[in-house]
Amino acid sequence: MSFTVSLNVEREFETAASSAKVFGLLSDVSKSASCFPDVESLENLGGNAFRWTMEKIAIGDQTLQQTIYACCYHSDPALQSVTWSPVAGDGNALVDGAWRITGGEKGSAVTLKTTGKLFVDLPGFLQFCSRQ
Repeated sequence: MSFTVSLNVEREFETAASSAKVFGLLSDVSKSASCFPDVESLENLGGNAFRWTMEKIAIGDQTLQQTIYACCYHSDPALQSVTWSPVAGDGNALVDGAWRITGGEKGSAVTLKTTGKLFVDLPGFLQFCSRQ
C-alpha cells in the first residue's frame, strides 16, 4: 500500500544569456541535469529517455525516501521549448513538464512548469516514523 504526494512547480526567471544559449543548455538533458541540486545520478536510457535518481531524503542515518523516475524528452528549436513526459513503470514517481524560452533585448526569459506524483510506500514510511 502506498500514498501519493502531488507536486506542482512553476518558476519564471530572466537571464542575460541569449535564448539560443539557454535552449542549447536546457535541450541537452545531461548538461542541464548538472544545474539541478540533489541529483544523485542521471542515466541515459536511449531514445531520448533518462532516469533520474535523486539523493536520498534522510533524517540521521534513516532513509525516508529516494525518488527515482524516468522521462522522455522532446526539444523544439522553433518553439524554443523542451518538454518531457513520464516513462510509466520506471521508478516511484511520474513527472512531466516543460521549459519555455523567450528571447528579449537583454537576454531571455525562462519558464519552468512541471508536475509530479511521488508514490510513497506506506509500510516503509510508518516503520520509519515509529523509529523516531
